[in-house]
Amino acid sequence: GVLGWALPGPRPGRVGVDLTDRTSPVADVRAMAAHRGMSDRTADPLLVRVGRYARRHVRRAQVAALERRLLLAGTPQGWTVERLLAAKVLLAGVCAVLGVLWFVTSPGFFVLLLAGALVVLWWFVPGLVRRQKADARQQAVRRSLADAVDQLTVTVQAGLGLDVALARVAHRTLGPLGEELVRVGQDVRAGMSRSAALAAMADRVQVSELGHVVLAIAQSERLGVPVARTLTVLAQELRVKRRQYAEEQASKLPVKILFPTVICILPALFIVVLGPAALNVIDSLAQG
Repeated sequence: GVLGWALPGPRPGRVGVDLTDRTSPVADVRAMAAHRGMSDRTADPLLVRVGRYARRHVRRAQVAALERRLLLAGTPQGWTVERLLAAKVLLAGVCAVLGVLWFVTSPGFFVLLLAGALVVLWWFVPGLVRRQKADARQQAVRRSLADAVDQLTVTVQAGLGLDVALARVAHRTLGPLGEELVRVGQDVRAGMSRSAALAAMADRVQVSELGHVVLAIAQSERLGVPVARTLTVLAQELRVKRRQYAEEQASKLPVKILFPTVICILPALFIVVLGPAALNVIDSLAQG
């Protein structure tokens, strides 16, 4: 692997192309490919092939679950279902090879069991990482939703239309919620109705509070209720829910601290407190 990386020599990872220069077009496609980085020429095609092969042998339900997980994680740049499956296969394959070598050098049932456990663990690691990213993204949306609804309420009460208000809040809101609101504006400009774009956003994020906001806005428009009044009530409810969620997380904290305390702190405390007494007992028994 080191020789394969070093022999082709240094090449820039990206090559700038001047679209305004029409006098010197690139005629050799192989020359363009030679200027690509090592990972672009070797690793990416390998991942694509392995991912396509793995997708053909994975059930559709599992592929749909992976697509849903990537969607909840915000569809990270460069990550597709094929790439995720390729990461699973390569990590599990590397662990399997290392486990076989370990079993050959020191055969035993414990070695075989541990190698199999490592293969299963590294098969699930990429999915667990994506799930953690999705959970973190949902928590970020939940934390910033109340402030975003407050800003939307103020802008609507100031006389702006709902579309313009959503655009202003999208540019002032940081994090995943701002990105989703920007996408809503793009969907509306592309021809999708506002209610459908908001419903698609709620379906992508899968946060219950955001779903309630979208449903309330749709119902207020359908029934003719002023949107500003609906948003005011929603902002108050979201602040209450955010405080209740913080209190719930705070009440779970003692239970979460219990395991690190028992595993990490108490053994060291017992050693410090009972260690000298145990040494004195051992010395007295040895002298007696």
